[in-house]
Amino acid sequence: MPDGGLHRPGAGGVWHPTAALVIEIVSPGDDTQKKLPFYAAHHVDELLIIDPREHSVAWLGLAEGEYRPIERSTLIDLGQSDLAERIDWP
Repeated sequence: MPDGGLHRPGAGGVWHPTAALVIEIVSPGDDTQKKLPFYAAHHVDELLIIDPREHSVAWLGLAEGEYRPIERSTLIDLGQSDLAERIDWP
């Protein structure tokens, strides 16, 4: 289960078949990397991985069934370096 997500416009109700963007916050013992094939199979367009211990942000976009690093989101007006600068890291 992701830590957060954004749905496409028009999504309503309690159950959503997929998300446009999924947010994963890395924690000790985390298995985020193992979730990538699941998200790809469910056509999640973008994946945002935030690692508080490393103070890093990785933004990945789905292309040809695989996630690849992207600099800026195609869904919202934000990029990985912009977001990393805005986070008040612990």
